[in-house]
Amino acid sequence: MRFNPKARLDTSRVRDSGRGSGGGRSGGGMSGGGMQIPIPTGAKGGSAVGLVIAVIVFLVLTQCTGGGGLSGLGVPDNPFDLSRVQGDDSGRYDACRTGEDANDSEDCARVAVENSLTDYWSETLPAQSDVGFRPENVMQTFTGAVETGCGQATSAVGPFYCPVDESIYLDTGFFRDVLQQQLGGPAGDFVEPYVLAHEYGHHVQNVLGTMSRVRTQQGPDSDAVRLELQADCYAGMWTANATGTDDAGGEPLILELSEQDISEAIAAAKSVGDDKIQDRTTGRVNPREWTHGSADQRVRWFMVGYTEHSLDACDTFSASRL
Repeated sequence: MRFNPKARLDTSRVRDSGRGSGGGRSGGGMSGGGMQIPIPTGAKGGSAVGLVIAVIVFLVLTQCTGGGGLSGLGVPDNPFDLSRVQGDDSGRYDACRTGEDANDSEDCARVAVENSLTDYWSETLPAQSDVGFRPENVMQTFTGAVETGCGQATSAVGPFYCPVDESIYLDTGFFRDVLQQQLGGPAGDFVEPYVLAHEYGHHVQNVLGTMSRVRTQQGPDSDAVRLELQADCYAGMWTANATGTDDAGGEPLILELSEQDISEAIAAAKSVGDDKIQDRTTGRVNPREWTHGSADQRVRWFMVGYTEHSLDACDTFSASRL
């Protein structure tokens, strides 16, 4: 992945809260309303399907609505009051100004990817739907724990999207400590962009109102799986068109995506399939507990988005075969 040195980066939606205070509850999770999301540890006999790089949307929403489930989520009107959840900015991204910085720094590359995702969906969403686009409020990195509109989260949750404050959160150590070391996932420059594109896909679903369609939360054909596979499909859409995205002045943001980049995205999608995670962490595969889809399903839907470039093609909720 190669960024355009002439491109100007916009850091207004990317921030870092540094090391969270309190560290959250034991084992990780989100607090709020007296509830805690059980984040698996990968221990034998435990549920492993939740420990994935994609957001555990149905659990987050259940918590945000006090156990009421996905339907009827009360999301406040913009602009959101994020003062409670954001805290102080560590200044981690202050030096990210150009595409050259993105070529030299993983942090600045994260800013460039966010800029590219925002530019892509700002054009694609209104062009392919009757819904206006709004960017995510914040893409926030943290260490240890973070306060969000959906409650407190620790690193054990993995990267996730909170629909209440419309923000994406990630502890960047997740890619090494969990994805690679615990789940056997790939290393590479395009692994994190794939994850960010997936999480941005959840924001697109939130804007479109798709999250309200989730009723069933486990199983190979469940609505939760359909939601996650659709986010993979949206990630594929952006990946196919990333080199066509521009900065505010019209300069291309990304000059090149290689075959290796695409291979890394596919490898990452495979590594976080429910079947792969279950097998690696518990030694068994139980489709009835799936919440995100199998490795093959995740790769398939990423490639549907990559080849079809269409919201309609990514309609997993109407698909008879996942």
